[in-house]
Amino acid sequence: MDLRLLLLCVAICVAHTSTKPMEKKDRVHHDAPLSDKEHDDEENFEYDHEAFLGQEEAKTFDQLTPEESKERLGKIVERIDEDHDGFVTVDEMKNWIKHAQKRWIYEDVDRQWQAHDLDSDGHVSWEEYKNATYGYVLDESDPEDGFNYKQMMSRDERRFKIADKDGDMRANREEFTAFLHPEEYGYMQDIVVLETMEDIDKNGDGFIDLEEYIGDMYSQDGDSTEPEWVRTEREQFTEFRDKNKDGRMDKEETKDWILPSDYDHAEAEAKHLLYESDTDKDGRLTKQEIVDKYDLFVGSQATDFGEALVRHDEF
Repeated sequence: MDLRLLLLCVAICVAHTSTKPMEKKDRVHHDAPLSDKEHDDEENFEYDHEAFLGQEEAKTFDQLTPEESKERLGKIVERIDEDHDGFVTVDEMKNWIKHAQKRWIYEDVDRQWQAHDLDSDGHVSWEEYKNATYGYVLDESDPEDGFNYKQMMSRDERRFKIADKDGDMRANREEFTAFLHPEEYGYMQDIVVLETMEDIDKNGDGFIDLEEYIGDMYSQDGDSTEPEWVRTEREQFTEFRDKNKDGRMDKEETKDWILPSDYDHAEAEAKHLLYESDTDKDGRLTKQEIVDKYDLFVGSQATDFGEALVRHDEF
């Protein structure tokens, strides 16, 4: 399938789902839970394992012997210690937990990087991204479905420029990650809000009114009876979203809606792990302190087939 046909299929799907949504659309960006296990250290440390390693990697560690777990944990500690001073702080632990929980993002970036760094120079330029993504369809649009590739490209270019901190129109891996996943970066929040408002603001007045807000989530499609959740959303808009009660949401109100200040679960877990492992109570952890509490961080089932497991190069 060539690129034009692929993009056209995406356009049709977007148009179809936007007019006949099957379920409530959720534009709010929440951090995923660190684990779906119960956090009860009296019972087990499964929550801590998944929070520290990520769910998939925790499954791997479950099959290791205690010796293997300790060895791999020691190598992880060296990566957590960002300034290489021999100690792990709460901030360093929090950063590691966030990284472990967002591993799927970095895997996605790796895949996209291979497709867009065409000259393998360690950067993705705007020209590389534009050519790889849009190619020869730049001069084409389909007025029947209202899907315009030039508009898509212009919007991507605007986001790329914001992600590109040094302004050279060449994204390093971190800048490219911010471009692909802007909701994960504080300095990209304004563009996330702007793009959301552009999607919902049908009359182009720069605000989101009640009907636009509801219309983004639900289409009556000839049915005059609204589901209960739609009535609830109308109340949410009036009572909570529209803070200044002018009948519409501005940028700040939209930001409060889609980017709420959630409880920082990663920070709470980092403090918990430090408290449980900080033997000398100096407010930081040595490699030995962490390895000594390996059962808290990574655990082990000490299985008979642990020696036969495939080793991962990253550890």
